[in-house]
Amino acid sequence: MSAGAHAAIQAVWRIESARLIAGLTRLVRDVGLAEDLAQDALVAALEQWPESGVPDNPGAWLMATAKHRAIDLLRRSARLERKHEQLGRELREGQEPDLEAVLDDGVEDDLLRLVFMTCHPVLSREARVALTLRLLGGLTTSEIARAFLATEATVAQRIVRAKRTLSEARVPFEAPGERERAARLESVLEVVYLVFNEGYSATAGDDWTRPSLCAEALRLGRILAELAPAEPEVHGLVSLMELQASRLRARVGAAGAPVLLLDQDRARWDRVLIGRGLAALERAQALGGALGPYGLQAAIAACHARARTAEETDWVRIAALYDALCQLAPSPVVELNRAVAVAMAFGPAAGLELVDALAAEPALEAYHLLPSVRGELLVRLGRDAEARVEFERAASLTRNERERELLLARIDSTDL
Repeated sequence: MSAGAHAAIQAVWRIESARLIAGLTRLVRDVGLAEDLAQDALVAALEQWPESGVPDNPGAWLMATAKHRAIDLLRRSARLERKHEQLGRELREGQEPDLEAVLDDGVEDDLLRLVFMTCHPVLSREARVALTLRLLGGLTTSEIARAFLATEATVAQRIVRAKRTLSEARVPFEAPGERERAARLESVLEVVYLVFNEGYSATAGDDWTRPSLCAEALRLGRILAELAPAEPEVHGLVSLMELQASRLRARVGAAGAPVLLLDQDRARWDRVLIGRGLAALERAQALGGALGPYGLQAAIAACHARARTAEETDWVRIAALYDALCQLAPSPVVELNRAVAVAMAFGPAAGLELVDALAAEPALEAYHLLPSVRGELLVRLGRDAEARVEFERAASLTRNERERELLLARIDSTDL
């Protein structure tokens, strides 16, 4: 098979796989079996399309192939005898369903059900991320492993266990009822944002960012916004990701070195993504009520996006937004970000007071950004010797090589 044909088939798979698996899960009521059937269809495409060409409707072709295989399995399954009889009757009467119609019928509902299933709280956070990227993102096990610097065996085991857990827990293929929806939606949004954050600021490895993961999270977020248009926090998350993604090109220098927010060339920010992000924030606000955690973070990102220069940033408003975020979704990391905003708005001494109050916080004990922020504030206060100690500690804690280089360069550049 030529490289071009293989790339074309993989592109189709990335686009169609989530809908295919969602539709098959509705049919067989088993997400693991649905993925196996979808993979069988992919294998058939790899065998046939290089000779026959890519069909006009590749999604319908894949669905038809997978569904015929599903029908064969259902016929042989004593556990699904009722479905067997129903399908057999349709076939005998010449009334086999229109497979293209099956692909389109209820696709949005099926995708929404699949989102809630892969992000079910019965799964661990790591399992939710891996399964979502596999089934909704169409990523291979090796791609997920590379993205999160894990072994393929580890990721494969997570995915297998996740599917087994869903089966054993009898998690239904359905969107949750109104009472459960808010809690489950929180899990869904968390997974999508975890994927985005790993791309935006890689926790380990040699790369400062992984744009492909950000793009994948954005794609999932946009799909979710279409599936749940009345949920303001969905639009808040999409806004936040669009606005942060707009800075990706400016976050990395020519040699791949990190470039911090205040030092970035804002001419390199993506104005299209900024426009999309601001529009999504407007949609979240238009749905009424106070902004949720993602909406508040999006409002903070919007303050940066609207400032033509770093000096024009409205830090007082950002500090106020962080105050609201601390009230709504308190966490040590949010408190640290608030301290930075307070320092920018009201001076380094005010910020340092808040940072020092976090020094004994167990959750930040190994968090490299705590000493990094403290070091920056100490530099601004002229306490260089203390700042050097903080930067050295931050460099020892980070697992990202680019970030370590940045912190060590910070010491050299200021002659600490």
